[in-house]
Amino acid sequence: MGNVVATAVVSLDGFVADPEDRVGPLFDWYNNGTVEVYGTDPDRAFHVSPASAEYMRSTWPNFAASIVGRRLFDLTNGWNGVPPVGEHVFVVTHRAPTDWPFPDAPYTFVNGIEEAVAQARAYAGDRDVSITGGNLTGQAIAAGLVDEIAYSVVPALLGTGKRFFGDYVGPEVLLDNPRVVEGDRVTHLHYRLS
Repeated sequence: MGNVVATAVVSLDGFVADPEDRVGPLFDWYNNGTVEVYGTDPDRAFHVSPASAEYMRSTWPNFAASIVGRRLFDLTNGWNGVPPVGEHVFVVTHRAPTDWPFPDAPYTFVNGIEEAVAQARAYAGDRDVSITGGNLTGQAIAAGLVDEIAYSVVPALLGTGKRFFGDYVGPEVLLDNPRVVEGDRVTHLHYRLS
């Protein structure tokens, strides 16, 4: 079985967005390099440093499914029906949208993080599942559902906003030493939970 990986780009002070859900400089590194890299969407190229490209190419193809919250789904319009990474997206929500213009897209709407992880793992088989940072990450860690954390740190301080671990309140969790990849204006830290 694959791993469940909590992943996001974060500020040095641990935020994935400001209070209004703006990412500010957090995504600048996706377009500050010379190497072209693609996720699932063939129309969305990233231009990153060679080190970041190598890291992305070694991790992104392993993801079969991703789990996102309803807020991120709404903010991105579900990436117009194209999963940002992997082949299928599981959206945690209390109400599935009734008017989304991409009803045939590979998206499943589920109620609760446990159900989302169970369905995403079943879909992914031996491949990995990503969970986006925020309250879902905190809930998944508290429930013991996360195997790894992929934390891409940008040298910026947002001061306030949406935290990578959301409102996590739970037991102390010990992580293994990270795999460290130094990109340009980003450091990729990849941890395995002990």
